Amino acid sequence: MLSFDGSEGDAYQLMSIRWSPDSKHLVAYRRRPGYNRLVHYVLSSPADQLQPKDTSIFYRKPGDVLDVTTPVLIDVEPRAARPIDNALFPNPYQISQAAWHKDSRGFTFEYNQRGHQVYRVIEVDAATGAARAVVSDEPKTFFSYRPLNGNQTDHGSYWRYDVDDGKEVLWMSERDGWAHLYLYDGATGKVKNQITKGPWVVRAVDSVDVAHRQIYFRASGTIAGQDPYFVHYYRINFDGTGLVRYTEANGTHTLYWSPDHAYYVDTYSRVDLPTVVELRRTSDRRLTPIEKGDMSAQVAAGWRPPEVFSAKGRDGATDIWGIVVKPLAFDPSRKYPVIEQIYAGPQGSFVPKTWGGGQSLQALAELGFVVVQIDGMGTNNRSKAFHDVAWKNLGDAGFPDRILWHKAYAARNPWYDVTRVGLYGTSAGGQNAMGGLLFHPDFYKAAYANSGCHDNRMDKIWWNEQWMGWPLGPQYEASSNVVNASKLQGSLMLVIGEFDTNVDPSSGYQVADALIRAGKYFDLLVVPNGGHGAGGAYAVRKRNDFFVEHLLGVAPPNWNAGVTDEAINGGGATPGDQGGQGDQLGPSFYDGPNDPPYVWW
Repeated sequence: MLSFDGSEGDAYQLMSIRWSPDSKHLVAYRRRPGYNRLVHYVLSSPADQLQPKDTSIFYRKPGDVLDVTTPVLIDVEPRAARPIDNALFPNPYQISQAAWHKDSRGFTFEYNQRGHQVYRVIEVDAATGAARAVVSDEPKTFFSYRPLNGNQTDHGSYWRYDVDDGKEVLWMSERDGWAHLYLYDGATGKVKNQITKGPWVVRAVDSVDVAHRQIYFRASGTIAGQDPYFVHYYRINFDGTGLVRYTEANGTHTLYWSPDHAYYVDTYSRVDLPTVVELRRTSDRRLTPIEKGDMSAQVAAGWRPPEVFSAKGRDGATDIWGIVVKPLAFDPSRKYPVIEQIYAGPQGSFVPKTWGGGQSLQALAELGFVVVQIDGMGTNNRSKAFHDVAWKNLGDAGFPDRILWHKAYAARNPWYDVTRVGLYGTSAGGQNAMGGLLFHPDFYKAAYANSGCHDNRMDKIWWNEQWMGWPLGPQYEASSNVVNASKLQGSLMLVIGEFDTNVDPSSGYQVADALIRAGKYFDLLVVPNGGHGAGGAYAVRKRNDFFVEHLLGVAPPNWNAGVTDEAINGGGATPGDQGGQGDQLGPSFYDGPNDPPYVWW
């Protein structure tokens, strides 16, 4: 027996045990359980029985008491357990699994503080049990990361790589206002040098060549005159010298390296440029064309790719980027109402950048609309200042930038009718869509909101506390569609999935209740057994009819005359499913305990 101090309310976790390589020590975690919140469901129309079913899932929300995990160092020979002073990790949201140094001198773990404003790499000395911060990032707002299963972390704008058993540490941070790479001295915790710098962002690290002290990485915003979201590929030395660019063509790139890095295949495209594939030799960039997409047949048939457009945002200096999709029978002598597909979640950027992106908007445009997609301030993959607009302010949703973008496009195109603008979105996009009518009713006139997280206190803990802050404060009410429901102007349609395990369906029911109490008229579709993004082809048809009625001013057909969804949509999703990629419903997030995986449809 190595320890005797565990208890029911503060027990050791078997799966957390990590032995030192020399087997003289081990580290284990004790866990003090937090609040075991359950969200309850009644499935009114189960497929396998007549009577309803009830079920519950574990689902933590902002403000809930969390599990507290604490590492304990155990010396095997004296059978002594040594708790570690938690001064450097007093209030964990998440603590990663321990990772021992190969020489057994100690172990490291990553500490994510509740509120997501302190992130540390902590090292514990095996001989003394003393803890020190190898890296400590303490932004004034949030740091950008995404939790995965267990204790793994996809850092987003944060990334770590240990060199020579932790003697040096490569680290990604936004501390200078942009996502960049830094080299740390692992022994002192001091920055040896900043590796990348400039008004652009590192998007990801692909590999590290320790022998040559080189990093292969992706970045955006590096080439003047190109869309700042386009991804390009680079190599740089640990000391910040020797920057090499491997891609230059005007598009967003994906690189495939040969095992020896002597050659690479470069695949790139834009929404208005079909995919190009090229083979290059690394030493001299010699090019061998492999394939080049051709859209001439589609263009000859009358099709046009999405149009890319940028305009200045609220600060008068930053470019806001979006795309425009027109009907095939576009007539510039007409006036077209506008529908914006919106998703303003700060975890990413969402306007398509590759060939095929945005083409799913065409079907809605064919009803007589111009359909657009925009990334406003508060979304990711730009500067830290651009991203920080979302801090404690999800109700902003980049609307000031979006509205300026619409008006700038309309100034150039008189057929673009900014007196008739609608919104649709799912999940955070559902919150955003309704928010447009609440907070900017002078501009937006109709909104379709599917599976919206209408009050951030009702939604999953990690996503909302990261952007809205902890402890909970008045900022949650300020951004709440429920609290602000009485401000509704324009036409609104809500969709709620009865069995939405991503966003608590009560979030939708509570906003409906608030609208009713405020005497507001709106449309409501509740999908029995429906999950996140519920309704499938039926909900898409309801959305289309909603906009035809409220933006075109045309009464929809009587669909009860025998027309089927298959005839309208060519098959596809059915009521009660999770929606489909073709409808561009937006990202989905699994509802796990503290640390759900990041999931895309």
